[in-house]
Amino acid sequence: MAHWLFKTEPDDISLDDIQRAGTMRWDGIRNYQARNFLRDQCAEGDGVLIYHSSCKNVGIVGTAHIATAAYPDPAQFDAKSPYFDPKASVDAPRWFCVDIRYHAHFAELLPLADIKADPKLQEMVLVKQGRLSVQPVAPAEWRHITARAYR
Repeated sequence: MAHWLFKTEPDDISLDDIQRAGTMRWDGIRNYQARNFLRDQCAEGDGVLIYHSSCKNVGIVGTAHIATAAYPDPAQFDAKSPYFDPKASVDAPRWFCVDIRYHAHFAELLPLADIKADPKLQEMVLVKQGRLSVQPVAPAEWRHITARAYR
C-alpha cells in the first residue's frame, strides 16, 4: 500500500464533505505530475492524507483511502465544466481521477508550520515542493503523522 497527500480548498471540498458523501470522485486535477501520480501509481486501498489549503487554517485534517483505480476524468469531456479540455477525447483521455473513501478526522489540525518545523518531515514533498495537489508520502512520514494525529 502506498500513501498520498491530496490538497483541497475546503470551500470547494472539505474533509467534512468527503465524510458526508462516504465515497466521492477526486477530480479536476490539471497538473501533469499530479495526473501521472493518479494515473500511474495510486491504487485502490492506498492511504490519503487530506490537506486543506488556501484557507485560514492550512494543514492536514484527516485521512481517506483510494476506493478505485484511476479512470478518465469525465469533466474533461463536458464543455460546460471548468475542467473541460478540448484536446481530450474518449479514445485519448488526458486527465484522470480516482474515487476516495472517508476514513477519519484528526483530533486536531496538523498545521503546515508544525510540519515544516518537524525534523522527521523535512523530506516530505509538501515541504520540498509545496504546491503539488497530489503527492506521495513516504511510509515513515505516514506513520509519524498518523501517530501524532491519533494519540
